[in-house]
Amino acid sequence: MNTKPFLSVIIPAYNEAKRLPLTLIDINKHLKKADFSYEILIVNDGSTDETAEAVARFSHIMENLRLINQKNTGKGGAVKNGMLEAKGQIRLFMDADNSTAIDQFDKMMPYFSVKDGKEGYGVVIGSRDVKGAQLVPPQPWYKRLVGNLGNLFIQFMLLPGIWDTQCGFKAFTAEATEKIFPLIKINRWGFDVEILALAKKFGYKIKEIPVVWVNSPFSHVKASAYIQVLWEVVKIRYWITMGKYKN
Repeated sequence: MNTKPFLSVIIPAYNEAKRLPLTLIDINKHLKKADFSYEILIVNDGSTDETAEAVARFSHIMENLRLINQKNTGKGGAVKNGMLEAKGQIRLFMDADNSTAIDQFDKMMPYFSVKDGKEGYGVVIGSRDVKGAQLVPPQPWYKRLVGNLGNLFIQFMLLPGIWDTQCGFKAFTAEATEKIFPLIKINRWGFDVEILALAKKFGYKIKEIPVVWVNSPFSHVKASAYIQVLWEVVKIRYWITMGKYKN
């Protein structure tokens, strides 16, 4: 395989031995038909189950599959390490439960290309809250309300015009990755806001596109994570204002 593939797919995984195999099967089925080179990196974030063994079982049928084992740092830390370890021209991270499947990347690709003399986007993110998005099944009204209120706070503080910062399906050019990810300070759920705020700070164009999102009843995200994200938004705003992010 080319040492610098077109696409790198990064999947952070913590105790995902049960859900990850189906995700890998789906990714392999879709990408083996692609007309571009790719690699898949699983970042095992200190799992205590058989996540590493589950990945190893696929190594003989997916030559472009790599496993990175690390101590538990949180999703943000796992994504950071995977994105910086990757070699792809475009680097996409997605969730181990396949809530947004790899076929949604097809919608992203055109936005990275130069078109009509205009430079492509540096960041393209999946969204559950823009026109055309599909949620299967739809979220309960109270979850939508909490999510929308939190998003309005994030827009006010850092990211006006971005309607869904938390969807775990985001792609960056190699250049944007290598400028943004070494600087992130947040290892848990607020890292999504941080990487987008840094992208904006450094002048990268961000495109938000609608995706199909399948709600998993076994999500690892707890209600307390929403509060944690909002507190981390305050910290990010402070760090940016005080010039704490240095290249």
